[in-house]
Amino acid sequence: MILNYEHSLLEKASQIKLLICDVDGVLSDGKVYFGNEQEELKNFNIKDGLGIKLMQKNGITVAIITGRQSNIVERRAKELGIEKVYQGRSDKRATYQEIIEDMGLQKEQVAHIGDDLPDLPLMKRSGLGICVNDGYYFVKQHADWVTPSNGGSGAVRDVADLLLTAQGKLPNIQAEYLQ
Repeated sequence: MILNYEHSLLEKASQIKLLICDVDGVLSDGKVYFGNEQEELKNFNIKDGLGIKLMQKNGITVAIITGRQSNIVERRAKELGIEKVYQGRSDKRATYQEIIEDMGLQKEQVAHIGDDLPDLPLMKRSGLGICVNDGYYFVKQHADWVTPSNGGSGAVRDVADLLLTAQGKLPNIQAEYLQ
C-alpha cells in the first residue's frame, strides 16, 4: 500500500528528530494478560520493531513514556536499542519536557504517538501529534495524523514510513533490500 501524504503533514514530519511512543495501545495492542504466577504478557509487532530500527539508523531517536511499569517493556526497549525509557510516569508532561530539554530540541522536532487521553497533552505539545487508528475518538479528533494501522499492529511502522518518506530516506532504504 502506498500512502499519499498531505503536503502540510510531510512538512511537519520532515523536521522530526525524536519520536516519543506510548506503550499500551501503541507499541502493543493495549491488552495486558496476567497469569496465575503474577506474570504479565503483552504482544509487540515485529514490523514496528524494524520501523524503530530504521528510524534510529537514520537519525531519529525513539523514546518511550508510559504510565505503567513493566519488565516486558524494559526488555523490548533493550532489544530495540531504545535508551530513553521512562516507565511509571503519571505526569508524562514533566518527563516530556525533561527529554526535549536534555536533547536540546524544539517542539517542532518532536512527534508523539498515543492512543488515549493521557497521551493528548504530549501530542498537543509536539510538532507532530499522532494517534493510532484504533485510538480513542477524542484523541483522533485532535491528532495531526491518524495511522492506517491499529496500535500493536504496525502503527509505529506507519510512523516510521511517514517520517522517513518526509525526510527523503525511505526510497533508498527500500532499494537496499532489493539488492
